Amino acid sequence: MGEMSDGIKHWGFRYRAHNGVLRYGVVVAPARFGPGNPTPPLPLVISPHGRGVRAITNARLWRELPARGGFAVVCPGGMGRRLPLHSWGWRGQIADLARMPEILRAKRPWLRIDASRIYAVGGSMGGQETLLLLGRYPRLLAGAVAFDSVTDFALRYEQFARSPRGTRLQALARVEVGGTPRTNRQAYVLRSPANWLRAIAASGVPLQVWWSDADEIVIDQGTQSGRFFEKLLALDPRGRVEKRTGSWSHTATSYSRLQLPGAVAWLGLLPDV
Repeated sequence: MGEMSDGIKHWGFRYRAHNGVLRYGVVVAPARFGPGNPTPPLPLVISPHGRGVRAITNARLWRELPARGGFAVVCPGGMGRRLPLHSWGWRGQIADLARMPEILRAKRPWLRIDASRIYAVGGSMGGQETLLLLGRYPRLLAGAVAFDSVTDFALRYEQFARSPRGTRLQALARVEVGGTPRTNRQAYVLRSPANWLRAIAASGVPLQVWWSDADEIVIDQGTQSGRFFEKLLALDPRGRVEKRTGSWSHTATSYSRLQLPGAVAWLGLLPDV
């Protein structure tokens, strides 16, 4: 059945990833709904997890927000080209994110989804994949919010050297991507939201981008989210585009207590805000 607290309930499900591997996901929904009490059509937030974060951990970060706003959140386990928790925007993983509404209709038919109100919200690697989902599937989403995101993955590979456990992260990236930016440049480009700027600008989808000048994990955010946002504005995007900057740390606490409430309020999912 799943965990229940603060008016919400976690429902687990299994799905086949793009490569046939069985993966685990979690749906967070208001606790009053279930198989015996189907929902009215609810807004759905697709929530890609951060690097190394399990689906259930990601689901818990949403706390009581779905109950307050009357929406559902789906947290897929994820699967990259080779690695499950370090997918880093692999095209198969982005396709799986786009399939989440369809998967939920099959796995949790009592959870009715308002197809006109599907959103994406993610931070760190999840922010990277949120932006890629918007770029690759612009007609799917009614809005998106990305925090502390990698937008240039080739540059991020070089910046790993100055990040905690950077050598290990570079090794994982070589496994997942299939080489380095020097040996397989195009693979890194395709995993970079900056490559999809024109599609994002033309989508008309409202987008909010957050980044911090105190981020010690995705360092030099001015060269990642900051540069991405400047280039997006230069393209005169059709949709509402906003930024939010500050000096928060790259932690689960700031994500859960600051960023997620701000995101769902900006998307109009919290009627009391």
